[in-house]
Amino acid sequence: MKGKSILAMLLAAGLAASMLAGCGSSAEDAAEGSAVEEISAADETEELSAEDETEEASDADETEIEDAESAVTAGETVYPITVTDSYGEEVTIESEPERVVSVAPNLTETMYFLGVEDKLVGRSDYCDYPEDVVDIDSVGSLYDPDIEAIIALEPDVVIVSTHFDDENSQKLEDVGIPVITLYDEEDVTGVYGMIETLGSVMNANDMAAQLVEQMQDTIDEVALTIAGRDEPTVYYVVDFGEYGDFTAGGDTFIGGILDLSGADNIAKDVSGWSIDTETIIEADPDIIIMSEDRVDEFMSTAPYDELTAVQEGNVYGIDTDILDRQGYRNAEGVQTIAEICYPDLFE
Repeated sequence: MKGKSILAMLLAAGLAASMLAGCGSSAEDAAEGSAVEEISAADETEELSAEDETEEASDADETEIEDAESAVTAGETVYPITVTDSYGEEVTIESEPERVVSVAPNLTETMYFLGVEDKLVGRSDYCDYPEDVVDIDSVGSLYDPDIEAIIALEPDVVIVSTHFDDENSQKLEDVGIPVITLYDEEDVTGVYGMIETLGSVMNANDMAAQLVEQMQDTIDEVALTIAGRDEPTVYYVVDFGEYGDFTAGGDTFIGGILDLSGADNIAKDVSGWSIDTETIIEADPDIIIMSEDRVDEFMSTAPYDELTAVQEGNVYGIDTDILDRQGYRNAEGVQTIAEICYPDLFE
């Protein structure tokens, strides 16, 4: 999503708990049943010695422990599973989904990172990462998807974000298609729960746990690397021009990423996305970061062309999807911003 299309998504959506299912109760029941049979047999025959009974009880205990450990290690989802989505709605998935439609770019990416992309049968026009996702049938835009096309794909579940309205959700639910809404507007740590929830729905619990751990490791490593360093002032450009200036305020999701990256956000006291041009000029940030396809336009537009960062060539273009889309790549976003702010620490 580039330029004004990014702004449209951010402003419209607001830029928008893990429920890992386990098993083992059947193992316990089996072990208990076995113990009952053994006791009954002992009562009937009175031929088991105390030593034999002890050994058999020990064997039963070991079997139960091994079964429980196996269940945890396997990380298998037991269906039906009921998850609570980001609206607080409980959604029940009766069996492991084999056909999934994603109407959210970040969730489409997450399906790939979880290793279950082969179950995607539909996507939105904006789902463009990774590149081979374009081979999957599109069901239309984020805001006005073709509901009939979604139904025709016969999905077991549809995964969406905040832009998918209640009316569309109801149309799908009316024909028996469950809809799960996943988003987090607060901070990047909330993304962990999104990944884990989708992992449990797709029976990819172990991979979900690995992704979360990798994200945490990357973010922790950045924090350790930049600790104690003076933070450069940074202006993150969402949009600019005749319709006004827009950035990531301190209370936004992207604002949280900037903070994790060690960037002193000049809009940290701003709520939401709008900022006065005068505030930008007065702050005169050390570094400016924005979508890579608008750098030249920004640097040649007054009054931004008078900013010190523009004059000294400290305007950096990046793939803003790694910040905008709430998902696994947000950790990459944290590191990317940190590398821009502290180039000497990441050589």
